[in-house]
Parts: sequence; structure tokens; C-alpha cells
Amino acid sequence: MTQNLKDCFPVIRTREEVMRCIREDKHLRKTFNEWKIQEQEEFLDICTGVHGAKMLYDGFFKEVMNPEYAPGRLNDFLSLVLEKQIRVMKVLPNDSARLTDESSLLIMDIVVEFEDGGIANIEVQKLGYMFPGQRSACYSADLLLRQYKRLRDEKKKKFSYRDIQTVYTIVLFEKSPKEFQENPDSCCHRVEHRADTGIRLDIPQKFVYLSLDNFKKKQHNEGEKIHNKLEAWLTFFSRDEPDMILKLIKQYPEFKPMYEDVYELCRNVEEVMQVFSKELLEMDRNTVKLMIDEMEEELQKKREMLKEQNQKIGEQGWKIKENDRKIKEKDQKIEEKDRKIEEQNQAIVKQEQQMLKLDAELKQSKREMAGLVQRITELEKILMEK
Repeated sequence: MTQNLKDCFPVIRTREEVMRCIREDKHLRKTFNEWKIQEQEEFLDICTGVHGAKMLYDGFFKEVMNPEYAPGRLNDFLSLVLEKQIRVMKVLPNDSARLTDESSLLIMDIVVEFEDGGIANIEVQKLGYMFPGQRSACYSADLLLRQYKRLRDEKKKKFSYRDIQTVYTIVLFEKSPKEFQENPDSCCHRVEHRADTGIRLDIPQKFVYLSLDNFKKKQHNEGEKIHNKLEAWLTFFSRDEPDMILKLIKQYPEFKPMYEDVYELCRNVEEVMQVFSKELLEMDRNTVKLMIDEMEEELQKKREMLKEQNQKIGEQGWKIKENDRKIKEKDQKIEEKDRKIEEQNQAIVKQEQQMLKLDAELKQSKREMAGLVQRITELEKILMEK
């Protein structure tokens, strides 16, 4: 049976207390009344523990994971993701050039420096961008160049490429791009450069992609189990059902203080309403972006279909021309045969005319011979009588 989180987190307010705060402040009341009924209920469920807080909300994520406030949490998470012990030393200014629509759709985008000098760019995307590989490569190259320039300026003539440390790009997707959805059984993708010959080159660019939607589906299919600490973190980021939250903090009690931080924030109704309003705005932007991406993908498919159709039309046109040429050749051959037949017919007619003429001459000769024979017969009779 689904439990109310207030039983575990007494700091959570009741629905009546939250509504009283909203009614007593005209600005909060105005904001609340501008929301749809469904959005109002979702907000109240989060504040009162009927439903878990969504840890990927901008305000909640930063409250829990900001390394300036709680560096140990980010250290633990990144150590599991990178499969080695790391320690965040400081947050670096994020000077990377971001497209306007990208910055509005990122929940968190921070750059940190590790104890060993390595750099990591950690970002959370509500909706995965198209071309994730190309995009990550561009920002990784930007970070690598920033590190190179900084070290070169600091060490001057003592600088060596040996000083360059690994640059990590770590991306959490709430909704993964299609490339990752095509492999639904995997939720953690670690990518690095490798030579096909087996030689080892220290190329200081590595990438980790975490598909939270794939993880959520996979976990549900496996009976809602949490097998290890990394899965505990992924559960923390992707699951907001009270039963799963209670299961998580029972199996890994170190997550309970993180939820306490969030529910302490929820006691400030004004601040949490700002978090929720910002999230609703980002959801609208995400919807628009998704529609644009889908339209662009559909348009690209139509372009490819049109190109294929034009190619087929071109091939058919060539075949038609070839058939026309063959038909023309056949027509010419037929005309040549007709001409020869006509010549033969004319020769036959001429021969028939000659035969008729010869036949007439032969009949005339026969008549003349008959007359001659008769004349000879008559002469013989005369001679006999004398």
C-alpha cells in the first residue's frame, strides 16, 4: 500500500497548512490560481508528501547536489559513475558558449575540478538534444582547450602536454534521445577513444551518459529492485513514488538527509512555488522543443523519401528513354522489312505481268500454228486430188 511520506518526514506540512499559506498571500494566491487544476494538485501532493518530490526539478537538484553546499554527495555520485574515487576541489566558471534554447532546457550545468586536476562537466537534461554525440564532443573540446590555455599560462615554458588531465562529460537524461531509447536495456553508457590495433593512447576525453528513463523502465521490469549504490543514485534521481523513496532510504539511509533538505525547502511555500513555476515553464519549452524536433525529423524523412522518389523517377525516365530508343530501332527495322517486302511484291507483280505476256504470245503462236497446220492439210488434199 502506498504510504504518505509525512510518516517518515514529519517536517512535511499538511494540505490545510499549505493552502492557508497560499490564501493569506495575494501573490501566492494569484500564482496558484493561474495553474491548471492538475498542476495545483501536483504541487500540493509534492508539498504534503502524497507524492515524492521530483529531484530533477531545478531548485531541488541544486539544493541537494550543489557541490558548494554538499560536496560529499557529488563526490560519491561521481566516484560511482566514473568508477574511481574522486574528490571535487572547486567549481569552475562555466565559460562555454551555450545556445539560448539549450541553456533554458538544462536543469544543471556545472564544471568542477577534481583533486587530480581532471575536469568534469555535469549536466542534467530534461529532454535529450538531437545529435548528442556531436554536441558532447564540441563542449568536451571546449573544456579541453580551456584547460590547455589555463595550464599553459600558469606554467609557461614548463608546460608539457603531460600536464593535461582527463576531461569528463557527464550527462543525465530524464528523457533520452532516440539513440539511447533504441537500447532500452542499458542505462549507463561510458564512452572513450580506443584504437582498433590495441595500442594504448591517453586521450583525455571521456563521456558518460545516464538514461534515467531507461533505468526506470528496467527497474520496474526487475521488480523495483535496487542492486547497488549507483542504482540507488539513479533511483533517487528518477523515482518519485513514495514506496520507492521509502525503500531507497531503508536500503541506503544516507539518502534520507537529502530528502529532508528538499522537504525543508518545501516549508517555504513561496520559494517552492517559484521552483514549480519555473519547472512548468521548462516543461512548456520542452514540449515545444520536442514538437520542433519531431517536425524536423519528419521533415528529414520526407526529404529522404522525396530524394528517393526523384531518384526512382530519374531511373524510370532513363528506362523510358531506353525503351523509346529500342522501340525506334524496332520501328526502323520494321520499316526496312516493309520496304523489302514492297520491293519483292513489285518484283512479283512484274514477273506476273511478264508471265501473262508470255502466255498471250504462246496462245497466239498456238493459233498461228493451228492455222498453218490447217492450211497444210488443205494443200495436201488439193495435191492428192490432182
